Amino acid sequence: MAKDKKLVEAITSMDVDFAQWYTDVVKKAELIDYSSVKGCMIIKPDGYAIWENIQNELDRRFKETGVENVYMPMFIPESLLNKEKDHVEGFAPEVAWVTHGGLNPLQERLCVRPTSETLFCDFYKNIIQSYRDLPKVYNQWCSVVRWEKETRPFLRSREFLWQEGHTAHATAEEAEERTVQMLNLYADFCEEVLAMPVVRGQKTEKEKFAGAEATYTIEALMHDGKALQSGTSHNFGDGFAKAFGIQYTDKENKLQHVHQTSWGMTTRLIGAIIMVHGDDSGLVLPPRVAPTQIMVIPIMQHKEGVLDKAAELKDRLAKSGIRVKLDSTDKSPGWKFSEQEMRGIPMRIEVGPKDIEASQCVLVRRDTREKIVVSFDELETKAAELLETIQTEMFERAKAHRDEHIYDAHNYDEFTEIVTNKAGFIRGMWCEDQACEDKIKEDFAATSRCMPFNDQEQIADTCVCCGKPAHKLVYWGKAY
Repeated sequence: MAKDKKLVEAITSMDVDFAQWYTDVVKKAELIDYSSVKGCMIIKPDGYAIWENIQNELDRRFKETGVENVYMPMFIPESLLNKEKDHVEGFAPEVAWVTHGGLNPLQERLCVRPTSETLFCDFYKNIIQSYRDLPKVYNQWCSVVRWEKETRPFLRSREFLWQEGHTAHATAEEAEERTVQMLNLYADFCEEVLAMPVVRGQKTEKEKFAGAEATYTIEALMHDGKALQSGTSHNFGDGFAKAFGIQYTDKENKLQHVHQTSWGMTTRLIGAIIMVHGDDSGLVLPPRVAPTQIMVIPIMQHKEGVLDKAAELKDRLAKSGIRVKLDSTDKSPGWKFSEQEMRGIPMRIEVGPKDIEASQCVLVRRDTREKIVVSFDELETKAAELLETIQTEMFERAKAHRDEHIYDAHNYDEFTEIVTNKAGFIRGMWCEDQACEDKIKEDFAATSRCMPFNDQEQIADTCVCCGKPAHKLVYWGKAY
């Protein structure tokens, strides 16, 4: 039992030090390890398996909307990067440069891609000539490099995995439709698969993507009350097309510039899952994204027939489509329970000699630790039903937590009191002057998260910061 206890005690309580709790979880649950390159992480099998499930489900949803996958080079010539002024200025501080090929200096520096807009634009100008060539709806799965000063596993690392969609359209209306479509796809994915509620909205001019006309975002609230930007979709208009000369001949035989979009999600989603659902025992994974949905744990496995029955139950569940494993190691049951909880496996099945005599087993939920006795005959049906219940209730709890941590501020005194003493989203009106955003960030390290689409309530007539007339409702908050 001392060993069983030690495994759990290795995690700092989230109420004592949330940042240390997070670091403990990603390490102890064996999601990552630190590499010899500062700011870069090794994603271990359990962590990568979560990303694979995210990738597979997103990719399926992308393709249902007509997206095709491609792959672009990881290097961008400096002259190409410099073609879009706002874009290069936005990324310049984070760019990593290649200056030598072997022992020889390069004639032109190469940027290790922080994002691939310029590469796609260079590609599109060569393959788009006519309206018949449109739309182009491409996506790539790859890694990117951004030389961050401060890093944290999954949330902010110098190299991370992501997908980046880049599309080209004949009209502004088509581009806007795709931009919104992908944002809603992201939001539905987060809520339906990750059990993570999000706020959908538009970024302010200050916070939008460098070079975009408009940036739409989904914002999630972590357990500690900080926001996490969890996915973005950008409407580029024809700005990039003009900079790169991407033109097509329309039906009237006139030259037009294309309208473009870009959208992306990253491995920071794994960090979001941890911080929305985790507890002091470790990970709590939603069943739809969990690499292992059920762990079968035999009790008194040295007794005759116990391991055989546990293996039989595991095989039956696997045949029914459930992702299941059997822990037949010689560790104690208590250790196995702690390990299953640490790794966030949504359910475990306990089966021992007395259970076999009674033709039953015990299902234990990871999220609530509730125990349910189920007969062997009903196992597949009850296990599948319980996994769906866990998925639904995890979302409902996360949504309730988020809603309980949304506060209204009508003036700067109220804003100050809330941001100083409470954690969460703050709803406040905004006059659309960047000076107010800058002041709030300087005073409280809080930023505008988004102007929400589904919340247009005019909670006041004046700006929460300066008191001038205001018509835009903004969600503010401290963020990762």
